Amino acid sequence: MKLFWCFCIVLILISCHSERPKPKTEAEVLAYKEPLVKVNQILVDKDSLRIARYNERKKLGLSLGLQGLWYKIEHLGKGDSAKLNKVASIKYKLYLLDNGKLCYSSDSAGVKSFIIGKSDVESGLDIGIRMMREGDKAIFILPPNLAHGLLGDGNCIPPRSIVIYEVELLQVD
Repeated sequence: MKLFWCFCIVLILISCHSERPKPKTEAEVLAYKEPLVKVNQILVDKDSLRIARYNERKKLGLSLGLQGLWYKIEHLGKGDSAKLNKVASIKYKLYLLDNGKLCYSSDSAGVKSFIIGKSDVESGLDIGIRMMREGDKAIFILPPNLAHGLLGDGNCIPPRSIVIYEVELLQVD
């Protein structure tokens, strides 16, 4: 683990060096890009393993989607399916996986409405909503790359946090 963090620090120091010439060829671009892609894949794999262990420990019965979203539809509704460019209205609770802290909730913030597929919410939430119908209730676990990423939200969600959404799709317009 120490080796990994040392590698990350070295990468940051190298990338911050101001006298570095801009890459001119595709091979030069690839030489800079390749180590970053490898580090990112290590982080994605590590997050997926943490979520898998959490799912197993809590016996949630979540499934892993193709894009890395862990999900379970807990209650099936009878309404319209969520589709791109439609407005979804949801009730939700958002928790941190690490400590279970409730960060945001429609109980205090009100119902959240957004246009499906327009990047108004975390990409993992958008992906999950597309699997639902009006009246469905679901649990989504979003790894950092589908949630708030490397920086968090600057408020309640720390950097590189895995988040849990409990969602009810109220309406699709």
